[in-house]
Amino acid sequence: MTLTDDLLAANARYHEGFNAADLQLRPLRQIAILTCMDSRYTSQGILGLSLGDAHVIRNAGGRVTEDAIRSLSLSAALLGTRACIVVHHTDCGLFGRTDEELRQRVAEVAGTRATFGFLPFEDLEQSVRDDVAALRASPYFPPDYEVLGFTYDVRTGRLQVVEG
Repeated sequence: MTLTDDLLAANARYHEGFNAADLQLRPLRQIAILTCMDSRYTSQGILGLSLGDAHVIRNAGGRVTEDAIRSLSLSAALLGTRACIVVHHTDCGLFGRTDEELRQRVAEVAGTRATFGFLPFEDLEQSVRDDVAALRASPYFPPDYEVLGFTYDVRTGRLQVVEG
């Protein structure tokens, strides 16, 4: 079987039990989550949320980027979200690395050097503080928009508040 065959078979099983047709476009809890693309957790799972409760934006490191702000600002302006939950996690692939190291790795695999920054970090809690501050400073959110920061431990499943 090909990857396409595997995915279509999995979707057929999903389709059989599908029961989310009545969910609305607007997230029920009026929140968005910005977190890492790491495959060891789902943001809804660690926050006790269900499908339809929140918008989820995932990228390497869960970092505030121009594209993350683009998505979050549309989420707020068009779909009524009024809070963003920033979650970074332990044992992240960006932790303790440098842009140069990451550019070299991409070049080895892809054959060309990346020109963009990867936003690696040395301090997990500080990376959350930096991203929370960047969102709070952005002019693209309504005045009542709340931004909260957390770390997640991939070994214990524990979420911790990061005071800003």
